[in-house]
Amino acid sequence: MGITYVEAEVGGPTGKRTSVRLLVDSGATYSLLPEAVWKAIELTPKRTMSFALADGTTIQRNVSECHMAFPQGEGHTPVILGEPGDEGLLGVVTLEIMGLVLNPFSRNLQPMRLLLMTAGLKGPSFK
Repeated sequence: MGITYVEAEVGGPTGKRTSVRLLVDSGATYSLLPEAVWKAIELTPKRTMSFALADGTTIQRNVSECHMAFPQGEGHTPVILGEPGDEGLLGVVTLEIMGLVLNPFSRNLQPMRLLLMTAGLKGPSFK
């Protein structure tokens, strides 16, 4: 499997928007915005969370949320507020919120097959 990057437009609560290049990382839970990007769209920390790195090290990072848009769709998503040296990442939470998956052959984002379970439901009246 190769390395895949995508372009996204991100926006913050003040309406400021900018473009960002993100590495699609199926091993990352949350997406990460580089420091210059989240500061440009005026995000503020909402909470602090612990994250495990690939080597087992645990780090603390601030988390916020933003609007993220791709050619295939857009929506709101939680994001890690990157620190100096952090690269932009597109994680699985954002992919799932957007209803997207990475096609490993074409290396493009595409709509995922969404399932709706209706066990026990019999039509529009759910009494």
